[in-house]
Amino acid sequence: MAAEIVNPRSDSSDSSNSTSDGGSSADTARDEPFDAAFALHRGGKMAIQATVPVRDREDLSLAYTPGVAKVCSAIAEKPELVHDYTWKSQVVAVVTDGSAVLGLGDIGPEASLPVMEGKAILFKQFGGVDAIPIALATQDVDEIVETVVRLAPSFGGVNLEDISAPRCFEIERRLQERLDVPVFHDDQHGTAVVTLAALRNAARLTGRTVGELRAVISGAGAAGVAIAKILTEAGIGDVAVCDRKGVVSADRTDLTEVKRQVAGFTNKAGLRGSLADALDGADVFIGVSGGTVPEEAVAKMAPGAFIFAMANPNPEIHPDVAHKCGAAVVATGRSDYPNQINNVLAFPGIFAGALQVRASRITEGMKLAAAEALASVVADDLSADCVIPSPFDERVAPAVTAAVAAAARAEGVARR
Repeated sequence: MAAEIVNPRSDSSDSSNSTSDGGSSADTARDEPFDAAFALHRGGKMAIQATVPVRDREDLSLAYTPGVAKVCSAIAEKPELVHDYTWKSQVVAVVTDGSAVLGLGDIGPEASLPVMEGKAILFKQFGGVDAIPIALATQDVDEIVETVVRLAPSFGGVNLEDISAPRCFEIERRLQERLDVPVFHDDQHGTAVVTLAALRNAARLTGRTVGELRAVISGAGAAGVAIAKILTEAGIGDVAVCDRKGVVSADRTDLTEVKRQVAGFTNKAGLRGSLADALDGADVFIGVSGGTVPEEAVAKMAPGAFIFAMANPNPEIHPDVAHKCGAAVVATGRSDYPNQINNVLAFPGIFAGALQVRASRITEGMKLAAAEALASVVADDLSADCVIPSPFDERVAPAVTAAVAAAARAEGVARR
């Protein structure tokens, strides 16, 4: 009701709700089929709530002037007190330019806001972290960086969201160089952390280690590059990354700077050719690109392969095809199949841990610790249909939070 008062229907032409044919828009609305998604989103999905009461003059004098002046003066004299006496250490900016929103693509900042609001409520629901959606009306790298730098004093961390590659790599790098708070592009690192956790458990289930596996990643965008990096850090036996033109290899002359870097630390076997060529004898398929992998290519993978086909809504390899070809473990990005690779398993706990110790950045070691903690939650429940926990498992966020905080201290980026 409150949302309707502050945000009345934008499709109402005037206060009388009259329509051009003499009827009323209220009648028209009643004739429209009910849509649960629109009903839930009316007025937005979040709000700001005070944590202190303002009931009388005394409360007002403490929450605002003159009491607030004492706190401001103390922070001006000793800036680090901002963490103790404001919300800074408890809130994350969720920043997008609307250029790569879910499976919708470049839909712009306004259309991205429902997703950013959704991300913010997931931060709160699963990690106890407050988050503010910020949609920027620019896709210029310099403008995005400068804008976020100027906003940063208000936030304890920055979560970059739905920014297209390759710009996302440069934006994250430049922001982390200039800011002393964690900057984390979830499309990259959240996906990578959850993927590694699932892969660790799949290997454990089948009596192998990550170091014995050869993986093929379909997709050389934000997620594909980050997964390749974290698998390499975790000691994967070998990993090849494929884009639309095939295996990303050092002998190709058409690679971007990011892909040249990827070619430098992947593909020890020196593979060339198509994705189907790379899959011949591979132990692991990781899909973050969309499209469809031919069944005959899947059938050439090693016996007992792991297939993580994460494109939504249509996995690159349908679970039925994966099982038909003898896959030992199958994961997707969908909630209606077992083993959902879902970023919400990672980013709330990662930020909660980083904020808890006032980390200046999120390191590779912190990401590896998050993946290990996430994998450990499964414990005795490990099976082919359970290599990754449910987002609603209440053990997830505390485990990831504690592991990230400990890793931050061990790596010297914690400030308390």
